[in-house]
This record gives sequence, structure tokens and C-alpha cells, in this order.
Amino acid sequence: MTMSPSMPSTEPKVPSVKEIHVVAAIIYNQNRDQVLIARRPDHLHQGGLWEFPGGKVESGEVPRDALSRELFEELHIRVESAEPFHQVSHRYPDKAVLLDFWEVYSFTGEPKGAEGQLVSWVPILALADYPFPEANLPILKKIL
Repeated sequence: MTMSPSMPSTEPKVPSVKEIHVVAAIIYNQNRDQVLIARRPDHLHQGGLWEFPGGKVESGEVPRDALSRELFEELHIRVESAEPFHQVSHRYPDKAVLLDFWEVYSFTGEPKGAEGQLVSWVPILALADYPFPEANLPILKKIL
């Protein structure tokens, strides 16, 4: 059926949402049997859920530099060794994210929640016991 110019479209309008590029770190302990996770503050998007630490990639910033900056700001650690792991695009009702996951094998400093967030070393097999944002589920499946 051809619509005339005066007929309104019946297709639902999907708001255009710019995808936010985020780096996230799967930080391993020395034995590589635990990873560090952080609890999102309650007042943030997906608040109260656990996540792999990281944050937004700034305009003009390369993901590896963003990873180092974010982990220093959030955890007071300096990344020594990191490798790209996997990317996930996910759309929530209110925002779209591109999660750029990195594996961090070596760092200096003792991780602590520099922004007041809880952090915890968790055995890899216990990750399934923690509630994560939906966008993290493909990564959890790859790790477990």
C-alpha cells in the first residue's frame, strides 16, 4: 500500500539515541582465578548492580588510554598489561552503549573504590551469583 503525503505514518517512532562508548576491565588477580568487580552506586543508571570497572571513552581518546585513565580514577591502579577481549553493543530503553571489554593481567596499586563504590575480588565461577546489567551477560557467558 502506498501512503499519500497527507497520511501519517503508523510506524512507531524510535528515538535516536547516540551510542555511548564505554571501556570495561576484566581484572584478574595474580593466580587468574578471581576477577575484580564493582557495585554501581544506587543513583546511577543500572544502580545497585555489579559491573566490570571502567567508564566512558572521551572524545578523541583511544580505548586503551580510556581504560588506563578510568581504572586510575575509579580504583587507583595503574594498568601494566591489558588486551582487548570483546565488544558488546546493547540498547536499554533509555540509552545505547558500546561496551569495549579488556582483560587486565597486570597492574600496580591496591584496588579500592575511589568513588565510594564497593569492590570485591570474586572467584570466576561465582560471577553468576552476582546481578549484572543486561549488557554484561554476553561477557559473563564467555568468561564462565
